[in-house]
Amino acid sequence: MKKHFILLFIWFSVLGNALGQIPGMGGRPGPIPTGGGGGRGGRAQIDDTTKQIYGPKTTRFFLEEDVFNNQKTLYTIDTSTYAFHQYNYVQRAQYQLVDLGNIGTATRPVFFKPVAQIGAQFGYNAYTPYAYALNEVKFYDTKSPYTNMYLVLGGVGQNMVRFDHNQNISPRLNIGFNAQRFTTNKQFGTSGPSDPQNNLAANWAFVWHANYRTKDDKYTLLAQFNYLNHFVFEQGGIVGDSTFFKTDRTVSYFEDANRPSLLRTAYSWERRSHWHVYQQYVKAEGFQLYHVFDFRTDKNYFYHPDLSEARKYNFYQDYFYNPNQTDQAVRFNLVENKFGAKGRYKKFDYRLHYRNRIVSMNGNYDKLFRFIINTDIAPRNYKIPPRIENFAGLWVSYFLKDSTQRLTAETEISAGSGLKIKADLVSKFFSVGYSSVLSPPTLLQQRYESNHLRWNNATFQFTNSNNVYGVLHLATKNARFEPSIDYHLLNNYIYFDSLARPAQFNRSFSVLRLGALAEWKPGRWQFLTQFHYSAVSNDKVLRIPPIFVNFRTTFDFIYAKVLFIQLGIDLHYKSAYFADAYMPLTQQFHLQNRLQTEGYLLGEAFANFRINRVRLFVKFAHATNAIWKPGYFQTPFYPVVGRSANLFGANIPSLLSFGVNWPLFD
Repeated sequence: MKKHFILLFIWFSVLGNALGQIPGMGGRPGPIPTGGGGGRGGRAQIDDTTKQIYGPKTTRFFLEEDVFNNQKTLYTIDTSTYAFHQYNYVQRAQYQLVDLGNIGTATRPVFFKPVAQIGAQFGYNAYTPYAYALNEVKFYDTKSPYTNMYLVLGGVGQNMVRFDHNQNISPRLNIGFNAQRFTTNKQFGTSGPSDPQNNLAANWAFVWHANYRTKDDKYTLLAQFNYLNHFVFEQGGIVGDSTFFKTDRTVSYFEDANRPSLLRTAYSWERRSHWHVYQQYVKAEGFQLYHVFDFRTDKNYFYHPDLSEARKYNFYQDYFYNPNQTDQAVRFNLVENKFGAKGRYKKFDYRLHYRNRIVSMNGNYDKLFRFIINTDIAPRNYKIPPRIENFAGLWVSYFLKDSTQRLTAETEISAGSGLKIKADLVSKFFSVGYSSVLSPPTLLQQRYESNHLRWNNATFQFTNSNNVYGVLHLATKNARFEPSIDYHLLNNYIYFDSLARPAQFNRSFSVLRLGALAEWKPGRWQFLTQFHYSAVSNDKVLRIPPIFVNFRTTFDFIYAKVLFIQLGIDLHYKSAYFADAYMPLTQQFHLQNRLQTEGYLLGEAFANFRINRVRLFVKFAHATNAIWKPGYFQTPFYPVVGRSANLFGANIPSLLSFGVNWPLFD
């Protein structure tokens, strides 16, 4: 144990030289100081089979969902090289996520997704991928202290470190933590690496977790504290229709840090803290009582100290309160308790629950208020007072032949907060399902006040989505093919218009997505393809690229009997479309008709390595830039990090990335 804490100290101390930090801003909200950390000394090679007692097979974990579903599933530690090189969050999501061209920037999903949980939601989700997902936190039962270290050094200041540690305090009590830190630099809107405002994003994420069970296994407790501290300089995109770039592409964007940005001094800062506790008690054979508790606080800040740059480029339409600066803060609070009973009756598994939520939102804007342009504007703070929501739900599952083939149905209802109905049939050869969700507008869509945008949408109706999906599972020894269909019928859909304000489309329209996943493994080769075709009956309110393709090929071999090597290429393509623009003030994506994005073939070459339990990768991102003309955008006016950059007078690969993962089991 002592050795592990010494290694932890060395890891964060050394990495401090590699990870930059964004300077403070005169007492205003900013990133917490970096603790840094990287690197660890080598160890003598140990023969796993004869000398090493503990390892991936003795250290296993489980998820809260498995406990909740009464499935005693234990997962082994991942030591494979599959997709190990994908440290970028967009790539981890198989490109079904869009950002502003660099790690740490705002994100949105490419495809439409129905609301997962009914009830009032905050509406700020742009930085959610950079937090630890609540349902993906791993709970361990370790035979020895387990430590996992992960380090990535990439181009354009893309540096990332993760450190996980878990240890059993007793045979039935395990505690652990996960820590994440990453930073990125701007790729445009600066004068170069020496620019004091060269930093773009800084992230801290942390999870403390514990699990406990009694000796007779009747009582189980899972607890976690999930924290996010995320800071981003908001650039507003590059200057459009200038000598540097034309939206009609007569002048293409070229990779150069000196290209001006619309905003230079604005920044966003988000902090989240979430206490989550799950506990269950076995009352009798086949009957259990459970309780889930959540206490969550989100704080979102936006500060723009110099509005002269925004007026120069007409970035904001209105200036209601202060013509010189904008200071915005929004806070969301949630207290939720869920009480239920679950068990088995004959061949049926069932769950009944009652869920109570108390939600509220408070906003403050232009706290340094000095000027009043429009005297009829509401006061400088607003709020949605605490709202109490009550839900009742039922879930039933019937296993057909084994645990992999089942029929499930569930419903949850609330008098004033929505309705959810869902049914799924999963078999060996196919999966089909239907869901219907009636959900209220987010709190942000209902009420907002700021120096530049304001609305009070008390008349917005609930959004209804009816969703049907189907997948065929066809497989042989070395190949598989899975065609799929997703169909959504939407009514009263809420979106953000071209002025970045929420609007509601009060009629129905549909979204159809046809897809296929194909995999072939001849010998040491692997070929994997994912394809989607999407059609939206009303692209005036929702826009999705018609064609979406992923392709990967890899070749595996062993060198000198101990070094496992995987060489591969990743390709990705989306057809051109008018993707949503981004408004940093509200962290929302909205419609635009000025610039088409995508339409480029992205390519990456990578090599993954494994020796014993240590994994490494080397990756060259955007290797296809030499084939296509420069100027690739996922989000309008935010160029994706390019293939190379000019540093110290030399043109070097900016996205030649390196990564290492080192697990320790004793």
